[in-house]
Amino acid sequence: MASESDQSPNPSWFTPKRLLMIFCIINLLNYVDRGAIASNGVNGSLATCTDSGICTGGSGIQGDFNLNNFQDGILSSAFMVGLLIASPIFASLAKSHNPFRLIGVGLSVWTFAIAGCGSSFDFWSIAICRMLVGVGEASFISLAAPFIDDHAPTAQKTAWLATFYMCIPAGTALGYVYGGFVGSQFNWRVAFWVEAILMLPFPILGFVIKPLQLKGFAPLESKHTPSIETNVSETGGISVIDDGMLAEDQALLRGSKSTSKLWDQFTNFSKDMQELLHDQVYVVNVLGYIAYNFVIGAYSYWGPKAGYNIYHMSNADLLFGGVTIVCGILGTLAGGLFLDKISSTISNAFKAPVNYVSLRCVKPSLRPLSMAISTVSIHVFGDVPSSPLVGVLQDHINDWRKTSLCLTSIFFLAAVIWFIGIFMKNVDLYDKEDEDRSVPSRRGKLTPLLEGSRDTSSEI
Repeated sequence: MASESDQSPNPSWFTPKRLLMIFCIINLLNYVDRGAIASNGVNGSLATCTDSGICTGGSGIQGDFNLNNFQDGILSSAFMVGLLIASPIFASLAKSHNPFRLIGVGLSVWTFAIAGCGSSFDFWSIAICRMLVGVGEASFISLAAPFIDDHAPTAQKTAWLATFYMCIPAGTALGYVYGGFVGSQFNWRVAFWVEAILMLPFPILGFVIKPLQLKGFAPLESKHTPSIETNVSETGGISVIDDGMLAEDQALLRGSKSTSKLWDQFTNFSKDMQELLHDQVYVVNVLGYIAYNFVIGAYSYWGPKAGYNIYHMSNADLLFGGVTIVCGILGTLAGGLFLDKISSTISNAFKAPVNYVSLRCVKPSLRPLSMAISTVSIHVFGDVPSSPLVGVLQDHINDWRKTSLCLTSIFFLAAVIWFIGIFMKNVDLYDKEDEDRSVPSRRGKLTPLLEGSRDTSSEI
């Protein structure tokens, strides 16, 4: 018997391959921006004056806003504030709002925030905009991977996810070159404005295209709350409530419902977090990922400097960037293809793509929160603190060869943690139905994500 989606005469414009392509472009732009802001930090400088009174103007954001090195460094990681706060919020909202629309909202915030970076006038204005960039990115990183996992052919799921995550090293390296080129040829503001223009079509697409459903999240029913204009007595008589009392009662009712809804959101989020933190497979996977990202984050900042001091490379930054992008692309794709060949199980995924574990060790409705907490954790405990800590270590021992050896040794910790995960008892919960789905606000079975037409009752 043909499925409902097969019978649909007008299939959705979002075919699986188009969806993957669009998400890859968005992810690439996200990380191009990361690379561009890092490039500006390296290439920017303060104004200087010689003893003879000859002054040279500053360059980049640091020169235009007269920032010290601490302030300049904050700009590269300010997005983490918005990402940390907004990621769990977007993941929780996915249970009561269409996830595809939430991506549209997040990308809209990202686009306006990036344009704001290009139009900023001092340190605080650009710092706030960088925080909002993190807010906009939060919805995408939480929800994109589950969408891809839903759509990819069964035999190629990890290869598709690998293609998506390949955009991280590719985008960062490209952004480094892009930011440096645009900044030197035009102005650092132009780099941000171009990013905003390139991203603009995608939030628009997120709102004008029929919203897509995500596995584990049934369509929300239309909610219509009738106005209370009359009071029905026990005898069947109807007495009209005066307008003043009616307005007051309605205001109290709305306030009560709003408070109750916020409390329900918080309660559900707390329960979901407890479930994640009690999932030993998920916790082990994220701990390994934190250790791995600790090393990668430090090398992304200190790698060129270490290479210059150890091997006396004259073009350490270009060589390091080239190695990063080539190895990142080849390694990510190879991991996905390898897992598809040896069968996509959680135990096998510990040997290759770790994001597959985060998606499959939890039930479908927890996937957005799983990805959100994983992403926040690897940044907060991984690449954000690793760069300054490595700097402290280098200041203490003053030997880049020994510092690099200490840093690289943490890779072994990540390997040991993931090796333990191979032998842990695990279950792939991709097809598990949620028992705690809210009955009043959700209905029936899940509709296919790519179907072209549904009953009007299931529209959002």
